[in-house]
Amino acid sequence: MALTKISWRPTYRSSKFRNVYGKAGNREQCFDGIPITRNVHDNHFCAVNAKFLAIVTETAGGGSFLVIPVNKAGRIDPHQPKVCGHQGGVLDIKWNPFIDNIIASCSEDCSVRIWEIPEGGLRRNMSEAVLELYGHSRRVGLIEWHPTCSGILFSAGYDFKILIWNLEVGGPVKMIDCHSDVVLCMSFNTDGSLLATSCKDKHLRVIEPRSGKVLQEADCKSHRVNRVVFLGNMKHLVTTGVSRWNTRQVALWDQVSSLVIYQCLC
Repeated sequence: MALTKISWRPTYRSSKFRNVYGKAGNREQCFDGIPITRNVHDNHFCAVNAKFLAIVTETAGGGSFLVIPVNKAGRIDPHQPKVCGHQGGVLDIKWNPFIDNIIASCSEDCSVRIWEIPEGGLRRNMSEAVLELYGHSRRVGLIEWHPTCSGILFSAGYDFKILIWNLEVGGPVKMIDCHSDVVLCMSFNTDGSLLATSCKDKHLRVIEPRSGKVLQEADCKSHRVNRVVFLGNMKHLVTTGVSRWNTRQVALWDQVSSLVIYQCLC
């Protein structure tokens, strides 16, 4: 009687990244002693480019953020100059992708402000913005620069509206009013012709910014989307969120059909 050998080796291919771990940087390469904001708004509260690191800080009597040259790591002076012109807490900050010294901020005071940081960083507190933009009726939680058009900025407020600002004009040129609740995240494709949004109304939308038309809309009842991002020119989107059982999820979506291609629990 012939004996059949049984292999206990797994038939799947093991990931070569399975035992790869990150290594913390040296203390000399870290930024230490920064009073990071305790605001419960769900955002990154920091932004970085080739020159500067900006971090929203904990402060009293308005909102402020630090701007530190990236080559000046180490313990930060508690009296480090700040950008402190907002009357409410700062909720989002984004560097201009075309001009390294220009940064935008939005706040609980319903305003969006544009700041120009001097070469080498701040030497004193900055309270005068280059431009102050008012158009939202409630606090502004998100801002995004257009990836290909210099001087075009998008802002999303708690009034459920997205405003498109032309900084050369100094005012809004269009309003996108297709959301029934607070916008949680905005993401552009590579050429800026499409805008993806996740919303508290449990809908994922792909919008044409020029017309404000919703091209695709998906109901996310089984996958509550918090964050969304375009995957370059692959015509796919990746979202993170939670399932109906409150487990963390990552999902891959088809941009054209708005159908989930792949979904996994984390």
